[in-house]
Amino acid sequence: MIDERIVTKAIVESYTKKLLSSLELDVAICGAGPAGIVAGYYLAKAGLKVALFERKLSIGGGMWGGGMMFNEIVVQEEAKALLDELDINARLYTEGYYVADAIECVSGISIKAIKAGLKIFNLVSVEDLIVRENKVTGIVINWTAVEMASLHVDPLTIASRFVVDSTGHPVEVVKVLERKMNVKLFTPSGKIEGEKSMWANVAETTTLENTKEVFPGLYVAGMSANATFGSYRMGPIFGGMLLSGKKVADLIIKRCT
Repeated sequence: MIDERIVTKAIVESYTKKLLSSLELDVAICGAGPAGIVAGYYLAKAGLKVALFERKLSIGGGMWGGGMMFNEIVVQEEAKALLDELDINARLYTEGYYVADAIECVSGISIKAIKAGLKIFNLVSVEDLIVRENKVTGIVINWTAVEMASLHVDPLTIASRFVVDSTGHPVEVVKVLERKMNVKLFTPSGKIEGEKSMWANVAETTTLENTKEVFPGLYVAGMSANATFGSYRMGPIFGGMLLSGKKVADLIIKRCT
């Protein structure tokens, strides 16, 4: 016998417990693309209290589709060790280039991150930030469905020692800070520099260089890093994205220990 009341109660109680345990975090990650999930894995593995918030139904960002819906991705030599650590098969294509199944990558990284202790909340949008004394100290969340329907429903808040913007090309979280607070970012102009056209070789290098703190308490990773600091896009080569997630985790871990 299946009692629908028990099913409903189990879901509501379990989700509520997960949300209550995430109201005060060490790190709140905004955007569940490859950089965000990898960051979540390493942060959780280090014992930090971390949650990831994704506005869409699915996590994984653009990695699911590979290149133009050919669901394979390419990583370079430097990222191969990271995929090996996560038990994801990357096959040598030619010297310096490895091919991996996009579905295996998203699924494999996600399950490793969850097993490490990362909490993931999908269908939740980050609509604002908490800023205290010139430092980001949390995020403001609402259901994505509320946002899409343009309903006037007030949000809730998550306190966090650090926030990571890994929302990709739109760099949504940093945009909120720039628009609402009129602050000076740690960029050459003090504003978001904007994403340039595709140049994979440069983009892969600058993704790591630009993975850093952009305002006290707020870090950028993945394509958000290049969009914030004014570098290029790279297309379906994902080594820089993956390594950016690890780098931002390492930077924050050093701050927390």
